[in-house]
Amino acid sequence: MTAYTLFGAEVSYYTGKARAYLRWRGVQFTEQLATQEVYRDIILPNVGWPVIPVVKTPDGQIIQDTGDIISHIEATEGREPSVWPETPLLRFVSELLHLYGDEWLVIPAMHYRWSYNEDWAYAEFGALSAPQLSPEEQYEVGKKNGARFKGALPVLGVNETTIPGIEKSYEAFLDEFSAHLDTHPFILGHRTTLADFALFGPLYAHLYRDPKSGELMKRVAPRVADWVERVEGGERGDETVPHEDTVHDTLIPILKRQMREQLPALLATTIQFREWAAKAEIGQRVPRGLGEIMIEIEGCRTKAAARSFPLWRLQGALDVYHGMDEETRARADSLLEAIGGADLSTLDYPRLKRENSQLVLA
Repeated sequence: MTAYTLFGAEVSYYTGKARAYLRWRGVQFTEQLATQEVYRDIILPNVGWPVIPVVKTPDGQIIQDTGDIISHIEATEGREPSVWPETPLLRFVSELLHLYGDEWLVIPAMHYRWSYNEDWAYAEFGALSAPQLSPEEQYEVGKKNGARFKGALPVLGVNETTIPGIEKSYEAFLDEFSAHLDTHPFILGHRTTLADFALFGPLYAHLYRDPKSGELMKRVAPRVADWVERVEGGERGDETVPHEDTVHDTLIPILKRQMREQLPALLATTIQFREWAAKAEIGQRVPRGLGEIMIEIEGCRTKAAARSFPLWRLQGALDVYHGMDEETRARADSLLEAIGGADLSTLDYPRLKRENSQLVLA
């Protein structure tokens, strides 16, 4: 069978997530560096904008977005165990953490890269884009290419006002995750699931691999660094034992943090999305930014973009919630109440779907 091809880079947040999943899934794949030529010849013609990772399937399909990549391969390969846990309650939790890893931990990931690892990142981007050039020339190329990534900091709400809160929250998260790993090898228990790959994205490519933030993780949270290394290495855990349909107490502080910080931003974004959708047509492309919202992290408040893509990840979690039977949903409601997420049980907004690697109004 022809292998999958992963177009990406070690420096990339989401490439790390896709690569770890592909290794775990055990499918044959090759990785190709996303050079300028790859962007020109493969990514831009098929996706429409410069983004990684992108996967080419054995039958020639081009898939962008790690969630779409994972869903496609799970459906196509039909292998066991599934990346999703067997029980609806844990699947709901895994989707919540998917939302958290992809769309909220990006804030500390981007802060630490561009506040503490900027020169290193420029060298990495330059080596990626122009491997034929000298290190000095690569740095200049990387500085030019990296500018658009650094330019995302205001969009995410990373500034002098919020940096103290971002660092306080991230280090507290490391403490909470470390405490969980004291008794559980993976996020949902005894084996790797989607929840691990979701958190692995930011925690590997930016917060472990970047030198300054990597030193911090290894110093204050060696158990988290060990988990990163195990997931990166393809460790699977004990796949012979089904998941228990229970959420470990050690996950509660992490879920509380998510609800405390991310949920208000999501609720504010849904308001702006409803306003936009009221004037839009079915099938219309959804803007990546819908306006401005206020975010708060450890008492530090600032303006940030109302980004639409988190609503897509949130929709995945809500679909699992609404598909539960009455008894399981009651248990999910108890969990949401305990973590400060009760508003999710009644949250409603116009549906989204993905077409041609774009979010559109369904």
